[in-house]
Amino acid sequence: MPQDIVREAMEYDVVIVGAGPAGLSAAIRLKQLDPNLSVVVLEKGSEVGAHILSGAVLDPVGLDRLLPDWRTMGAPITVPVTEDNFYLLGPAGQIRIPNWPMPSLMDNHGNYIVSMANVCRWMAGVAEGLGVEVFPGFAASALVYGDKDEVRGVVAGEFGLNPDGTPGPSYEPGMNLMGKYVFLSEGVRGSLTKEVMAKYALSRGKDPQKFGLGMKEIWEIDPEKHHAGRVTHTMGWPLGSKAGGGSFIYHLENNQVYIGLVVHLNYENPYLYPYMEFQQLKHHPMVADLLKGGKRVAYGARAISEGGWQSIPKLVAPGVALLGCSAGMVNVPRIKGNHNAMLSGIEAAEAAFVALHAGRQGDELTEYETLVRGGAIATDLKKVRNVKPLWSKFGLMASLFGGGLDMWTNSLFGLSVFGTLKHGKSDAEATGKAKDHAPIVYPKPDGVLSFDRLTNVAFSATNHDEHQPAHLKLRDPSIPIRVNLPEYAEPAQLYCPAGVYEVVSEAGKDPRFVINFQNCVHCKTCDIKDPSQNIVWTTPQGGGGPNYPNM
Repeated sequence: MPQDIVREAMEYDVVIVGAGPAGLSAAIRLKQLDPNLSVVVLEKGSEVGAHILSGAVLDPVGLDRLLPDWRTMGAPITVPVTEDNFYLLGPAGQIRIPNWPMPSLMDNHGNYIVSMANVCRWMAGVAEGLGVEVFPGFAASALVYGDKDEVRGVVAGEFGLNPDGTPGPSYEPGMNLMGKYVFLSEGVRGSLTKEVMAKYALSRGKDPQKFGLGMKEIWEIDPEKHHAGRVTHTMGWPLGSKAGGGSFIYHLENNQVYIGLVVHLNYENPYLYPYMEFQQLKHHPMVADLLKGGKRVAYGARAISEGGWQSIPKLVAPGVALLGCSAGMVNVPRIKGNHNAMLSGIEAAEAAFVALHAGRQGDELTEYETLVRGGAIATDLKKVRNVKPLWSKFGLMASLFGGGLDMWTNSLFGLSVFGTLKHGKSDAEATGKAKDHAPIVYPKPDGVLSFDRLTNVAFSATNHDEHQPAHLKLRDPSIPIRVNLPEYAEPAQLYCPAGVYEVVSEAGKDPRFVINFQNCVHCKTCDIKDPSQNIVWTTPQGGGGPNYPNM
């Protein structure tokens, strides 16, 4: 890339990267506090919501604080939870886990089944009504630093690069969007967030972040089987002892259900195929009976931060703050993070408001760090901090009983019988050698309940300009074949839920590693799970990626 590119610059009080619940909450709150503040939100998706995928059962605590009148504002939040079911699955049956032994924090009473994509679309409208500038299709591809090494802004809207990264005939250099403060709300494993965390050592002294891969389909089912507001969570089969995780089935409106599987990415067997575990789930008798006669209408996948309290990095550096899933604020046993994302946006906005009115800029918003670590987010995450490490180290049953006991003592007495457990290895480091594990044979998809990856990717409406540079980059192009294939059976072929990575073998030729970046649904699992940490996910040009309608 030429170094003499000249870009126009626009100045704002606050630049926000990512139009998810955290970024939009921050934008709305800033304008509520001071309508004269200039605020811009950049969204890499083709529209707000296009890249939003979540379960989702929404705890409205964040929205109640941000927009207390949301119930009368036309919010697409209309399906209250009416039933809460937990099952332990075996290959041919299930055991209902009663609700009464569970701590109150696990109760979904008062929560809502929602499409977070549609909630974010609505929130963007609220933000724009307050004067926030929202720019979809504008990927923030680089950070801009100031004279004091502070984050000063971002480069956004760069188009027309050739596949080799050089400017093409229709090249547009984009703009420098400069802010007195920059908020990164990119979601899990954002590329700018990774740069900030490395540059300022924000994870020093913290546990490694842990992740899960969430895969989800929307189905239209027989109206007689539909029960709006029903929430079902399962554990056990098909994952069993192969990996941690579990499924969700949420009944929303219009005879639709969300069905998904979360697979914890600290699994050891490189032959594990998370996508096919999800497809196998739908053949369980309980699930198959629900879906029989229905049709799949959408598919998607994304990584989920699971490290919780122990893994939250330092949240601020000069000129920049990390919000929501950029920092990792998901409550794992509740399978909820949107409420904390909203709360983090509110807290960041209130800290920035105080700083801006004191004439500050480009420094560390230490007030934001204090608000998060001493407020509602901390209260939510501290109570459940040992559930994930118990599960990882001792398995499902230890997590159920030990984690349940720990949540009870935390809820009742504010203390843990375990203290604060460590996570240990990163998910990449947890991957075992192929020689130590047996391949897993999965049933072939039947095309009725289960589907092959490429067929399902078509239901994510994913699209990338094939002439742009690949946004999936290899630090060393030789590693997939030289290291990962002989040592780990090149697990990228299996852990990717979109069929992006292939090892192609042709007669008389050495095997080749092929990256079909056009298929990428931006889940970022490859950036997380690659055992050699050789794959780097970056933002593609423009609004490339999935175009989720109601995820």
